[in-house]
Amino acid sequence: MKMNIPLMAVLLALSIVVCPILYFAVGPTLDEAQLETLKVLVIIAACSAVFCFVVGEATGNNSQMDKLWSLLPIVYTWLIAIHGGMNVRLMVMAVLATLWGIRLTVNFARKGAYSLKFWEGVEDYRWAVVRSSPAFKKRWAWTAFDLGFISIYQNALVLMTTFPALVAMRSDKPFGVMDGIAAVLMLGFIVWETVADEQQWRFQTRKWAMINDGKKLEELPAPYNKGFNTTGLWGYSRHPNYFAEQAVWVCFYLFSIGAGMGVANWSLIGALLLIVLFQGSSSLAEEISGGKYPEYEKYRQSVPRFFPGKKYQS
Repeated sequence: MKMNIPLMAVLLALSIVVCPILYFAVGPTLDEAQLETLKVLVIIAACSAVFCFVVGEATGNNSQMDKLWSLLPIVYTWLIAIHGGMNVRLMVMAVLATLWGIRLTVNFARKGAYSLKFWEGVEDYRWAVVRSSPAFKKRWAWTAFDLGFISIYQNALVLMTTFPALVAMRSDKPFGVMDGIAAVLMLGFIVWETVADEQQWRFQTRKWAMINDGKKLEELPAPYNKGFNTTGLWGYSRHPNYFAEQAVWVCFYLFSIGAGMGVANWSLIGALLLIVLFQGSSSLAEEISGGKYPEYEKYRQSVPRFFPGKKYQS
């Protein structure tokens, strides 16, 4: 498995360099109340990073951050809403972030990710593949990756996706048309992602039920004999769930525009970095699928990666 180490380095550099540049060059600057709120959020993110690294290294299960990914934005947005006086815009943002988080948590939980013994649970299958990469043949290399990317970077990225709420704290503009558009679109993409995940869940559950009954993949009825889902939204996009996930946080950014912070402001950095991250994440998933399923390359050539296009014809 080939790991794009330069891409990981670029992601970290963007986080460290671009965000401060945008802050000072584009604005808006944070007032005292916003800075105090940010300090609280950074402390939570730092504690989360330490937890993910220590538990991940101790147990060998590197999905600790995956478990927190859907929960932390809920905490962050509600803290921002509380510190911001619980105005309509911030409350709508917090409610939408909560709906998004509930959906993602439920989807991850039904895959066995959570356990009463919090350090256990099913690990995302991709981490085992990543660990097997030649780049991490030496244990110290994986430890450095776990610390720098899995624990620190991902926690920073999750925090940055909620920055539009932070910049909206200082706004005295009432909830307006742009906010309404952002809310409707964000809710629509949450529904889109829910539908995509449900279609994938049903497909994979049925496929594995037949395989566990003793049938070989090629013996399964269509479309299960392909091994990968091409039904529903998955017939128009190779990653409809990823498409909606990116769109959700772009829509979340629109609230900062509704708050009067300008069309371009530094709180966009979280959504932008998330889009870059999904380029790498989807490439990894496709490399795995392409290695397992002969027809996947035809599917990859015929169907767009994210934005829906022409329906796949097998």
